[in-house]
Amino acid sequence: MANSPQARKRARQNARRFAVNKARRSRIRTFLRKVEEATTAGDEKSALVALRAAQAELQRGVTKGVLHKNTAARKMSRLAARVKAIGGTG
Repeated sequence: MANSPQARKRARQNARRFAVNKARRSRIRTFLRKVEEATTAGDEKSALVALRAAQAELQRGVTKGVLHKNTAARKMSRLAARVKAIGGTG
């Protein structure tokens, strides 16, 4: 339990930041899932659209400190390869 005033404030800040980061991670996963669903369905056009949106969202996650840049790069690369495999240009 935080006893000093700065420790109490830090606990409040941590809780707020945790909630924001959790929402960001959830949003990123949603975008990734949309790409996965489009590739599974074999829908090339919607997969490309979803991939572009997911790439932007992943980069935003890196900028905000939610994801490591190499993690985001790996995810983007794998998604692009899957989209390309169904006939898209990725």
